[in-house]
Amino acid sequence: MPEATFYVLQSDSQRERFAFACRLIEKAYRSGQFGYVLTDSDAQSQLIDDLLWTFRAGSFIPHQQVTGELPALKNIFLIGSTPTPQAWQKLVINLSNQSPQNFQQATRILEILDNSEATKEPGRQRWIQYKQAGFDVTKHEFDKAVD
Repeated sequence: MPEATFYVLQSDSQRERFAFACRLIEKAYRSGQFGYVLTDSDAQSQLIDDLLWTFRAGSFIPHQQVTGELPALKNIFLIGSTPTPQAWQKLVINLSNQSPQNFQQATRILEILDNSEATKEPGRQRWIQYKQAGFDVTKHEFDKAVD
């Protein structure tokens, strides 16, 4: 059964939300998983790209932004605001305010929400959408961003 996991941070800081995303990406990479990081804009994609290089000293996560042509290697994280490329649909880390296009193709979707209504209200709508599509949906709340 496909699953969607919502991580809800008590902070309303976008920076903390994106730093949390980097830690989840690192955890997935260390467990041998790769996927797509969906953002709302090219500017957000660039921010995530930059953070993945700097969020933790000594950390390396193979990644690149989607700029048109897809990479030959499939074992990297792609970052973009465009629909999820087919080879990266298994794991989607959603930082956008929309459901990933063709989300039904995903095995796992990780949603990261902060404590602002700007992310929580669209997140509630995605929760309903995933449940209606037969996803196993769970939620984890955090008082602060964890390392």
